[in-house]
Amino acid sequence: MNPTWVFRKLTTKLPPWLSSLTSSHLSSPHFNLNQEHLCRLLSISGREANFKIGSSIHCSIIKNPQFYNPISNPYNFTIWNSLLFLYSKCGHLSDASKLFDEMPMRDVVSWNTIISGFFNKGLFSVGFDYFKMMYGSSGVPCVPCFDRGTITTIFSACEGREFYNVNKMIHTLVVLHGYERETTVANALITAYFCSGCFRSGRRVFVETSDRNVVTWTAMISGLAQNQFCEESLKVFVEMRRGLVLPNMLTYLSSLLACSGLQALKEGCQIHGLVVKLGMHLDLHIESALMDLYCKCSSVHDAWRIFESAQVLDEVSMTVILAGFAQNECEEEAAQVFVRMVKEGIEIDPNMVSAILGVFGGDTDTDTSLAFGKQIQFLVVKKGFGSNPYVSNGLSNMYSKCGELDESIKIFEKMDCKNAVSWNSMIAAFARHGNGYKAIELYNKMRQEGIKPTDITFLSLLHACSHVGLVTKGMEFLESMKNEYGISPRKEHYSCIVDMLGRAGFLNEARSFIELLPVKPDVQLWQALLGACSFHGNSAMGEYAATQLSVAAPDSPVPYILMANIYSSKGRWKERAETIRRMKKVGVAKDIGISCIEMEKRVHSFVVDDRTHPQTEVIFGVLLVLFRHLTDEGYVPDKRFILRYWRDDGDHNHEDDYHDGVASSCKIWMSNL
Repeated sequence: MNPTWVFRKLTTKLPPWLSSLTSSHLSSPHFNLNQEHLCRLLSISGREANFKIGSSIHCSIIKNPQFYNPISNPYNFTIWNSLLFLYSKCGHLSDASKLFDEMPMRDVVSWNTIISGFFNKGLFSVGFDYFKMMYGSSGVPCVPCFDRGTITTIFSACEGREFYNVNKMIHTLVVLHGYERETTVANALITAYFCSGCFRSGRRVFVETSDRNVVTWTAMISGLAQNQFCEESLKVFVEMRRGLVLPNMLTYLSSLLACSGLQALKEGCQIHGLVVKLGMHLDLHIESALMDLYCKCSSVHDAWRIFESAQVLDEVSMTVILAGFAQNECEEEAAQVFVRMVKEGIEIDPNMVSAILGVFGGDTDTDTSLAFGKQIQFLVVKKGFGSNPYVSNGLSNMYSKCGELDESIKIFEKMDCKNAVSWNSMIAAFARHGNGYKAIELYNKMRQEGIKPTDITFLSLLHACSHVGLVTKGMEFLESMKNEYGISPRKEHYSCIVDMLGRAGFLNEARSFIELLPVKPDVQLWQALLGACSFHGNSAMGEYAATQLSVAAPDSPVPYILMANIYSSKGRWKERAETIRRMKKVGVAKDIGISCIEMEKRVHSFVVDDRTHPQTEVIFGVLLVLFRHLTDEGYVPDKRFILRYWRDDGDHNHEDDYHDGVASSCKIWMSNL
């Protein structure tokens, strides 16, 4: 091995004292690498995963007995440890094991290195075998041969719910050997407990830690925020700022995550001001967290301003803005941003594709269409993202929401690895298309495959039961999710039950169900009951539901519109007129209904009495021809829900049938064709 070549390769990674050595020094016949130089070189090679250079250095060491012979140099086990670090970091664990077995002496660094190597590769059983060997190597009970580095290595590797019991046992060793007062050990223990779902223990360790540094506070704030204890996380952050320990960038990131979870816009803006004051706002991670916060709080313009002003954008920030647009029903904007990314040659990754696929099926009018969805699928095929489960799930969901159920089924059946989201998307697709029995059949197959259902699974199943009238089956699903799977129903589940009972005509039972719920009824529940009353024309129950809905949502036009329809269906025109007048008096307006149809890759949108379309005359002419055919076949219009215009002249009301106006307009347009 040529030492000059090695130093040139690693010169940018060397510490100042070593990088100052020039090539003239290295080429000097009097220059020799000492033990410290070799250890530094091996460490750098390991950190940079440069196995080629590291193994070359190892060859030179073997040829030099000065460094390799334990008899002539009993202190050279530092070189052995450096070699062990190199092989472990580079993933050559079989070689690391051989080297470990050949070591003439071992210290705690040697054990920590080999244990860490196996843990980093996910070989936990082998790593714990080495730890047990290490623990028993001292031969003296209660005298540890491990140090705090060993403990933190284990805790950092055991950050999952499957390690709950392991963390408890290691914690016992920590207390037994007096390491519980070590701040670094406490920090690792807090993180491990929160990652394994043992929240109470994590809180207790934090409370019992007297010497808290910034890592301690950040571990607590982050652990709480990541496990949805967002309000408590913000309280800990406020407590930290009242003390002497200053937050760092990770602390602010965790607090922003808590604000996003709470949709706490005010607190988030305050933290935004702090990071601007500290000059941290230009960091990529902070920018992404701020964009996520503003999107979650429906402040899309603020998120877009951060996105536009960012000096550098990465995959995370671009995914956040796309997902934020989709969540806030800005589907057209999301599509435009994605198209711009593709045209500008930005590298598209699966997360971005998954985010843009989420824009389909929104409740508002959008220029996104099935044709655009197919173009995204072509991009998926071109990029080779088809095996990504999130992308496949997004494509399946996109096709089902665009009305292409068969294409959705094809993508689902081609998936090599179906997760819970895959099954949920397909069950929801069948429910959305009115095939409730197929949704239930797929659910049974999902259970046979060993996939555990989630709350989303049951939401789709209840939706399916509602549309096909399977009341008994729906109630069984509600009981199953609580008793069999331990899933607490949300208000969305309760709303589906109310809708299911109401559609089946059990209006009294639906009302009793709402009144007996353990949660306070909200807008969704009363709207579901009122919708069922409208479906069945039950004005008495409808008036009760409308009153409750008006209290829950004073600015909503829904109770007025549905009650007006109920009165129309019963021919109670005065009550209908009074409802409309009351609606105008409180200042609420009905949202305009929009219908869309795609033809030749173009989306055409229509509203009631629309005159803006360039082909209006042709469209109304065709409608009149169709209407004549319908009446010739005996069709009689159902005038119960026809919009009527009322004009109040004292005690007398005049009405003009909107249907007659449309018919006369059609005749005029037809005569001009």
